[in-house]
Amino acid sequence: MFNPLLIPQDYLFKCLFNHLISDSLVNMLSPKNKRNLLRIIPFGLTTFLFSIIYSLLEKGILGDHPYYPSTGNPYSFSLIIPAILSMVIGLFAGIFEVFYLNKWFQKSSFLKKIIFKTIIYLLIMTTAILIILISSNANELGVSILNKQVWENAAKFFSAFAFWSILIYFTITVVICLFYTEVSDNIGQAVLLNFFTGKYHQPVEEERIFMFLDMKSSTTIAEKLGHVRYFNMLKEYYADLSDPIIQNGGEIYQYVGDEVIVTWKYQKGLTNNNCINCFFAMKSALSDQAEKYESEYGVIPTFKAGIHLGKVTTGEIGVIKKEITFTGDVLNTTARIQGLCNDYNVDLLISEKLTGTLTLGSTFQLQALGETELRGRNEKIDLLTIKKSGIQ
Repeated sequence: MFNPLLIPQDYLFKCLFNHLISDSLVNMLSPKNKRNLLRIIPFGLTTFLFSIIYSLLEKGILGDHPYYPSTGNPYSFSLIIPAILSMVIGLFAGIFEVFYLNKWFQKSSFLKKIIFKTIIYLLIMTTAILIILISSNANELGVSILNKQVWENAAKFFSAFAFWSILIYFTITVVICLFYTEVSDNIGQAVLLNFFTGKYHQPVEEERIFMFLDMKSSTTIAEKLGHVRYFNMLKEYYADLSDPIIQNGGEIYQYVGDEVIVTWKYQKGLTNNNCINCFFAMKSALSDQAEKYESEYGVIPTFKAGIHLGKVTTGEIGVIKKEITFTGDVLNTTARIQGLCNDYNVDLLISEKLTGTLTLGSTFQLQALGETELRGRNEKIDLLTIKKSGIQ
């Protein structure tokens, strides 16, 4: 019998993903669609691989027996067909998880997500086993799926320990998978992938773009709302900013109070002006939700940001709590650039070093603000602000 399992292993999946899908197709996908595809494919590949493993183990135990001893169901060894069926079911499960189930339980606690999702997947799994069992029995016996013998064999299987052992095995696997998924959502897909691959186990020097984004008048808002309501507003604020960050290929490095630090690898940040478009997309996202914030909290949050690029050293750090961290002058410089937004009365400040690498279209208007000396630093830096047509 086949037994689909859902334990993602991102490194393997990403490698296979890059080989199975041409670079041109990958490049046509938006960052958000690419991210969703990378979340769905592991379901199909994992069920495919574990179906093969299960079939081989089953063959090793049953050998050339023509039936299952515990249930009397006919048995014949098959490797590819169950694996393909498993992969199809796994892909449907992945689509269901990414586009529906994950959204339904988005505001549930960690434990509730695990419990209720596991129950739903078990119901789906049981239904899938029933369909495959009836089909394979009918095929082996050469009769219709409505044949009495087919359903008697199915009843024997579902009342036997063989079925319950599969169900228990599957339950443990689903819990592990969902636990992994929740951890991935909490610390970030890219971060978890990097931990698994060991990419930053040894420090690596790389060029990155950083955006330091800070909520305006956050202290005043917190005093007005009180700590609990302010925290709830902050959660919604971060949620509304997340989609634009994903759409523009950004990675959230840290949340620091009401500040968000977003980063891009150098080329990804420049592609389609992602690092700039992200800022304006986040502005639009908050503007679209203005009525919600006004009615629920009596305030409409907005933000200011500084963007800069430079070299950082990236690596794993920590013993009892590990994280992938960036160190380098660019982080301090970007923080200080963002801190000057009030001085220049603008919502966005960007270094001349970064604007020199961008290819901005006619929808963007650059305004040079001159050279300034950053606090605590001896060197001076040229700053600019950018406006986009149709966005205030």
